[in-house]
Amino acid sequence: MTFDLVQSRVTKYFQGVSVDFKEFITKISTETIGWIGILLCHAATIPTLLGLMFGITDNPPPIDMVLIVWAALGMFFMKAIIQRDILNLITIGLGFIMQATLMALIFFK
Repeated sequence: MTFDLVQSRVTKYFQGVSVDFKEFITKISTETIGWIGILLCHAATIPTLLGLMFGITDNPPPIDMVLIVWAALGMFFMKAIIQRDILNLITIGLGFIMQATLMALIFFK
């Protein structure tokens, strides 16, 4: 009897958690997920660039990685221009400026 009681309580608990999680996920908008994705794209090369700047490593980020990330961000930027999405325009523009500044500080040191 006690096993059945424990099993029913655990099942009820996980069903409640499942419902709460579904409600939470539906509140997150696709815009928020896209914005976080753009920030993560920008952040892909920053650890390597900072490590190179502070002398932790002598290896620059691989050029193919930088080109792919910049191409993806360029596509996101063009999409934001077409959609007239000011938040993404500002985010991507500032990201380009920060990454270009970091690269300039490293390569023209």
